[in-house]
Amino acid sequence: MLLHLCGWMQQSPAPIQSKSILILGGTAHLGNGKVIKDAAIAFENGKITFVKNLLLQNVDTLKFDVVLYTKNKHIYPGFIATNSTLGLMEVGAVRATLDYKEVGKYNPNARTITSFNTDSRIIPTVRTNGILIGQISPRGGIISGTSSVVQFDAWNWEDALINLDEGLHMKWPRYRVIKGSDKRYAENLEQLNVFFDKAKAYSFAETAEKDLKLEAIKSVFTADKRVYINANNVRQLKDIITFKKKYNIQRLSIVGGKQSILIPELLRENKISILLSRVHSLPQYRQDDIHNTYKAATILSNENVEFCFQNAGDMEQMQTRNLPFLAGTAVAYGLDYELAIKALTQTPAKILGLKNYGELKVGYSATLFISEGDALDIITNKVTHAFIDGRQLDLVNEQEKNYLKYKKKYNLKN
Repeated sequence: MLLHLCGWMQQSPAPIQSKSILILGGTAHLGNGKVIKDAAIAFENGKITFVKNLLLQNVDTLKFDVVLYTKNKHIYPGFIATNSTLGLMEVGAVRATLDYKEVGKYNPNARTITSFNTDSRIIPTVRTNGILIGQISPRGGIISGTSSVVQFDAWNWEDALINLDEGLHMKWPRYRVIKGSDKRYAENLEQLNVFFDKAKAYSFAETAEKDLKLEAIKSVFTADKRVYINANNVRQLKDIITFKKKYNIQRLSIVGGKQSILIPELLRENKISILLSRVHSLPQYRQDDIHNTYKAATILSNENVEFCFQNAGDMEQMQTRNLPFLAGTAVAYGLDYELAIKALTQTPAKILGLKNYGELKVGYSATLFISEGDALDIITNKVTHAFIDGRQLDLVNEQEKNYLKYKKKYNLKN
């Protein structure tokens, strides 16, 4: 029994950075849409101290405790998984491991952060593809609850926390293009408006009696908390724009937004960002272009709509590791490569309110990784080093252990 338990034991979080580190000679994808082909990046005490171009400036390697030579390799800011339930669900068939939703329709006071499991066996598998930060989000009901942002190398949720209770998650009433759907849709929308009318009145009233549900919405009206609304249909998206104006919601993002490509100018004008529906998914309607989800990122980018990638859907916890390859597919369908990197790093950091993450920039957190190949290519991507706040991560995971185990069993060379 003891041996069995040891086989499931998680590696300990990395110690605080104690030595200065220099990464020398690789191609640095800065996360802001720019690239340096012969780069020198240094970090100390968890912060990036310089980012230089070796063709323009010399670097004294003797000043650093550790030098990593990365010629022909690539350096990226840590990728960010938005709208994720990673750490909230371990085994779908075991109810005790499901911790991503509450009972009832309106649960704005539900918080994911205290349920986040830092010992999830899935987390090490996503870090090996460069995903180092995640927005841990709730599901279920009309108003699902509040998300928080964490880094993926910690003893507990307190250590993992980067941005507490940063966003309120909602599921917009369902709209279907069939007879009788309009009436039900209008009724559900009216219920949602009644709830928000009450919440807005409460937020500006002076009362000693506290309502936990309404308290959780107060910060939406002061722009301290972003609103994330799950919706795909054009009718829904237009009604959300009306909703945003009615309640003067300053920070709002659409989660999914499959038909956002039909109204990009409206989204841009109303400053609404999109957490794109999983790129490897079917279009909204049978008559749609089969490549719509592949091309959506390119269309939004060309129209200057702010967007990032997310991976909600079937088996989303373990499939979080495929997030970079969703961006890779978007590149294959016309999206500029560096803008794809930006949609995994700087843009989600901006949406999530992270001030010092998402970019290789002086003063920012040394949360980054090195890959031998293209991180967006499932064939060539191979992460050799990863750091969170300057701490070097152990990149071993259960899948790799099993690969080595059966490779030995069957005497495989590769």
